[in-house]
Amino acid sequence: MADPGVETRTRSSVITARAAATFEPVGRSVATARAFVRDTLQGWGHTDVVDDAVVLTSELVTNAVIHAGTSADVLCLRAEHSVRVEVADRYPEREVPLQGSGPAVADPDRENGRGLMLCAALATRWGVDYSPTRKHVWFQLDLPERPVGTRSAGPVLPVELLPTTDDRVRVAVVQIDQGGAIGAWNEDAEQLFGYTPDQVTGKPLGDLAAWPHTPGTGTGLAEALKLSRWEGSYGIRNTDGRVIPVYGSHLRVRDTSGEPSTVCLLVRDYERAVLQSPPRNHSASPDNGTSGAEGRPIDPFEVFIGSPAPDDLDGLLQRTVERARDMLDGDAAFLLLATDDETELEVRATTGLPSARQRFARVPVESGTGRYASARMPAVHEDLDAAPGAVPLLGGTGMRSVVTVPLKVEGRLTGSLGVAAEASARYSNEEALRLQFAADRIALAVESARLGELERLRRGSLSFLVEASDLLAGTLDRDQTLALMAQMTVPTLATWCAVYTIADATSDPYLSYVLHEDEERIDGLKDLLGKIPPPEPVPSPGARIWTAPSQAAHQAAVRTSMRELGLGSSASSGISTTLATASAVGGETVVLPLVARNRVIGMLTLGKPSDDHFRQEILELAEDLSRRAALALDNARLYSERTAISQSLQRSLLPPGLPDIPGVEVDVIYRAAGEGNEVGGDFYDLFPIRDNAYGFAIGDVCGTGPEAAAVTGLARHALRLLAREGLGGPAVLERLNAAILDEGSRSRFLTLLYGELRPQPDGSAQLKVVCAGHPLPLRLRQDGTVTPAAEPQPLLGVMDDLELYEETVTLDPGDVLLCVTDGVTERREGSRMLGDDGLAEVLTSCTGLTAGAVSARIMRAVERFAADPPSDDMAILAMRVPEEHPPA
Repeated sequence: MADPGVETRTRSSVITARAAATFEPVGRSVATARAFVRDTLQGWGHTDVVDDAVVLTSELVTNAVIHAGTSADVLCLRAEHSVRVEVADRYPEREVPLQGSGPAVADPDRENGRGLMLCAALATRWGVDYSPTRKHVWFQLDLPERPVGTRSAGPVLPVELLPTTDDRVRVAVVQIDQGGAIGAWNEDAEQLFGYTPDQVTGKPLGDLAAWPHTPGTGTGLAEALKLSRWEGSYGIRNTDGRVIPVYGSHLRVRDTSGEPSTVCLLVRDYERAVLQSPPRNHSASPDNGTSGAEGRPIDPFEVFIGSPAPDDLDGLLQRTVERARDMLDGDAAFLLLATDDETELEVRATTGLPSARQRFARVPVESGTGRYASARMPAVHEDLDAAPGAVPLLGGTGMRSVVTVPLKVEGRLTGSLGVAAEASARYSNEEALRLQFAADRIALAVESARLGELERLRRGSLSFLVEASDLLAGTLDRDQTLALMAQMTVPTLATWCAVYTIADATSDPYLSYVLHEDEERIDGLKDLLGKIPPPEPVPSPGARIWTAPSQAAHQAAVRTSMRELGLGSSASSGISTTLATASAVGGETVVLPLVARNRVIGMLTLGKPSDDHFRQEILELAEDLSRRAALALDNARLYSERTAISQSLQRSLLPPGLPDIPGVEVDVIYRAAGEGNEVGGDFYDLFPIRDNAYGFAIGDVCGTGPEAAAVTGLARHALRLLAREGLGGPAVLERLNAAILDEGSRSRFLTLLYGELRPQPDGSAQLKVVCAGHPLPLRLRQDGTVTPAAEPQPLLGVMDDLELYEETVTLDPGDVLLCVTDGVTERREGSRMLGDDGLAEVLTSCTGLTAGAVSARIMRAVERFAADPPSDDMAILAMRVPEEHPPA
C-alpha cells in the first residue's frame, strides 16, 4: 500500500486537465486503452513520458480486463509538474503482491504483480487504493524539469573572446497571431524600428519584413512563422523606409484557449550572438575580438565544443565530424561508437564518405597487428596504400592519409574519431594531438547523448514489444500469425522480411511469407528468394549474417546488365524491375531462428537495401520479437492441428447424406453451438430401413460439445442397427435406453423423436412416431392449421423400465411435418422466449412452401428473434408431401 502522505500531496496538486474512458473486459480493450493514453498525453504535449505511461497502462488494464475479468476505468490527470494515470477495476478482494511495508514486489516470476513491478521501476510515485466496490492502481510521472527548447549553458569564455555589441542591446519582442498579424510590439521594437505599437498592431508582419528570396528554397515568412522553431536573418523596414538587417528567433506557442501564435525575438544582425544557437565561427582577425590570449586564432572546434549541443545524438555526431574535418582541413571525417563489450565499432556519422552506405557498419576494435592496429590509441597513417586494412572503413574510398583518435570516458573506450585526406602524408603527431584534445572535450557529451538515445530506444522497444505481444496473442490462425510477424518488422525494423517455416524434424525450410516496404517489389523478392537455398535452421539464439540473398541479387544484376547490353531497350521494363529488386536486397541480411518448445520451427529473415546495415539495438529487439513470434506460430500450429482432428471426428458423427424418398420432400438445417464445433448434443438422421420404409430421428443430448457428441454417435448408430433388425419404434428406443444407461457415469439423458415413414400409393405418407421427452412434432395442413402430431412420453437415459408406444400420423398432399430440437423453441431475448406457440405461429405462414423453404423460414425467424448468437445447438427437420400436379 502506498504512503498516505504521498497520496495526499499528489491529490493536492492543481489539476489542469483530465480525460477518462471505460473499457470492456475483452482482449482488444488493452490496445484501445494504450491508444487512449498515448493520444491524451500527446495532445497535452507530454511526449517525454508517453512511452512509460503506455507501458504501465497496458500492464494495469491487462490485469483488469484479462486477469480480473472486469471492465477498466482509465483516468488521466494533468498537473503543473506531473501526469497521473489511474486504472480501476471491480475486483477489490485480490491481494497486493508486496512484501512487508516497502515497495518490493514478490517473486518476479509470478504472473500477478508484474504491473506493480513496472510501476515501482518506472513511475515517480504509485499506489493502490481499495474501496468496498472497486480497486484502482495509480501512478504518477513527473514531467522533465527542462522545458522543451531550452539548452544547456555554454562554457566560461575569456572577456576578450566575448562577442561585441553596442552599449545597449535591444531585443524586440513581436507576437504574431495565427493569421500573421502583429498583436504585440514592445518598447525595444519601437526604439529599433521607429513604429509605435498603435501604428503596427493588426498589420501583417510581411508589410514590414524584407524576406530574402533565394532560388531553390521554399521557406518564406509565412512558412517560417508556422514552424515550431526558426532562426535566421532578414530585414525590417523602419519609418524612413530603410531596411535594418536583423537576426530573428521565432518560437511558436499557444495560449490557454489553445490558439497558436508566434513570438519573434529580433536583434540587430551584428548582435546575433545574443540569440543565435549555436554561435557562428568567427574569423581570426585580431581587431574583432576573436583571437586568443596569446594572439592565436580561435580553433573552430573549440568554439563548437563550447556551444550548446544538438538535442539528438545523430545531430551531435554529424556536426562533430563536420567540424573535425574543417579543423584539420580534411577531405572526409568519420565517427564510430563502441559496442557495450568494446569489441566492435559501429559507424554512426560520416562526411565526405558515402554515409548512407556505411551507416551502422561494424568494424573490429583490434583491426590487425602493428603499431596502429587498435582504435584504443591515437594513430596517424601517412599512406594507407602501404598499410592496407589498417582502417577498414576507408577501404576503396580513395583516401590515402588518416588520423584517428579514441573517445574515452573514465578510461573506457566509447568511440573513435577520424579525419582523412586524399593526399598522402597530410597529417602528423601535431594534428593527432589537436584532434585528441577535441575528442576529449566532446567524449562526455557524446556518451551522455548515446545513453539518452539508448534509454529512449529501450522505452520505445517496451512499447513495441507490448503491442507485438498483444497482436500475436489475438489470433490462433497460422496464416494471420505469419502476416503479423512480417508486418510488425517492416518497415519498423527492416526494409524487407521473409518467414521460413519447418513442418517437422524431417522437413526442409519452406518460404511461407514475404513482405517488402515497397509492395511492387514483393513478387520480385519472392522470386529471388525462391531460387536460392533457404538458410540453415540453426537453433543457437541471436542474429547471424546470411550472404546468399545479396550475392544472388548481385549476380542477377550482373546478368541483367549483360542482357541489357545485348538486347538494347526492347526489354527495358523487365530489366529495370530486376535491377530494382537486386538493389532492394543488396544490403545486410540477418536470420533469426524461430525456436518454440526446444524445436526450430522456422526462421525470420530481415534485410536492408543496398549496402545498408542493421544497428545492434535493432537486432536485439528483433531477437526479442522472434521469441514471441515463434511461440505464437507454434500455438497457431497446435491449434490448427487440434481443430482439424476435432472437426474430422465430428464430421464422422454426421449422416453421410439424405436419401431421396419418392413422393416426399425432406430438408434439414443443423447448427452446432460453440466455436469450432460441427457436431454438438443435437443430432438428426434419415435412413432407409427396407423397401419403401425409411427411419427418421431427431434428438437432443443433455449438454453441448465433445462429451454430448459422444452420446450422439452412440444414439445415431444404435438407431440404424436396431431399426434394420426389424424392430418397431418402441422396441428400438427401449434398447437404446438400456445402451445409454450401460455407459454408467458417462451417460447423459436424451430426448428423442423417432419414426418410420412409408410413402403410400395414393400420394400420402404414413408415419409411425414415438416422442420420448422431445418437443412435439407439428403438422401443418393445407388450410394453415397447425397441430401437434404426437403425444409426449418419458425421455431416455433416466429410467430402466420404459413402456413406450407409437402413434400413426398420415400426411396428405400439401401437408408438412416439422421436427425441431429445444434450441429452437427455447431461443431467448431477455425474458422473452420463442416457445411452442411462437414456433407454431411461424409455421402457420409456411403454407404452400417447399420443405426447404419451410426450414429456411423457421431458421430465419429463430435468428431474428434475438440479437445474440445462439447458445444452444439447433436442428430442424422438415418433411412435406407435395401436392398432386394437375394434368397438362
